[in-house]
Amino acid sequence: MRKRNIYLLCAITFLQGMVFYAAVATLYRQAAGLSVFQITAIEGISVALSMALEIPWGWAADRLGYRRVMILCNALFLVTKIIFWRAESFLGFLTERLLLAVVISGLSGVDASMLYLSAPPRDAQRNSGWYFAAGEAGVLLSGLLYTAFLSGQYRQTALWTVVTYALAALLTLFLREVRPKEGRKPREPLGRLVRTHFRVPGMLALVICAAVFSETVHCVTIYFNQLQYLRCGLPDRAIGAAFLIASLAGLCGPLSARLTRRMGRRPMGIGLLLLSALCMDLLALTRSGPLSILLVTLLTALAALFSPLADTLENEKIATPDRATVLSLNAMISDSLIVLLDIGLGRAADASLPLALGICGIACLGAAGLFRMVRVEPSLN
Repeated sequence: MRKRNIYLLCAITFLQGMVFYAAVATLYRQAAGLSVFQITAIEGISVALSMALEIPWGWAADRLGYRRVMILCNALFLVTKIIFWRAESFLGFLTERLLLAVVISGLSGVDASMLYLSAPPRDAQRNSGWYFAAGEAGVLLSGLLYTAFLSGQYRQTALWTVVTYALAALLTLFLREVRPKEGRKPREPLGRLVRTHFRVPGMLALVICAAVFSETVHCVTIYFNQLQYLRCGLPDRAIGAAFLIASLAGLCGPLSARLTRRMGRRPMGIGLLLLSALCMDLLALTRSGPLSILLVTLLTALAALFSPLADTLENEKIATPDRATVLSLNAMISDSLIVLLDIGLGRAADASLPLALGICGIACLGAAGLFRMVRVEPSLN
């Protein structure tokens, strides 16, 4: 019966990836009267609240059960989309984002725990690859549907997003609990839990490595790529085609487990990180539009292959039944690093795009060095 959880979790993340207004989220808010400053202020408040709630939510999930928390959070997720659909003022959008922070911090660690515990460890990386690919497929499909049928209809995009999130909330009801029996026993104090967790060899290095890599790739493939395409003189139609190609590359996550079996975990991880660093450095040096599209597409694929590997290693290293709590702790550390990276890379990009891309390449080299410090057990696949 637990195998059913895998299919349900993939279907849920697919539906929640279908945010039809994603491409025009800023324009949507501006059409409702918000300024760019108000939008960024709301985002900053939301991130701060999400980080503050990470550990309390993880602690609660380990005691209430993962299924209950997922049902509650996905129901609240639906509420945030309804608020967003109807919001017409700063207060409305602020309310939506504050509630979204509660949801994101609540789901953090819980969905990963449920996915990992719903199948034998040997299948963890494969399932993680399909899970990430399902979310990317939802993003891609919603983008195509927006372009074909909903372009410019901001409120309609929000309404259709409500529909997909309602379906996701409904599917959550059919999940089965996977929390181990020891999850119901008394737990060790939080301070001791934190010390024990980060004494696991390589855990902190893995968390920092994954955070640095994921955020640098995110900046390059979501923000800096558009600036790079303009730098190369690409027209809007070519930029749109480049986005579609890169989105398709993000669906290769299911190949991660197969490649890892052939290459080995350590060579696979280090190889992906070094190749990513090379792509970023080449982007900093080139003014070729086709080459830039190729490099951004390759980076998207590399990230899709690395995420299931890092996610599986992180779960395997957890040595406590308080799985959601320590995953939330990892997420809080990652989020803190991401905030610092975003500020630094944003300032660098304002000064020079090649400089920012070069720094991203150096960061990936650093991530490769950290990955070498991680104690990697042979693959169970």
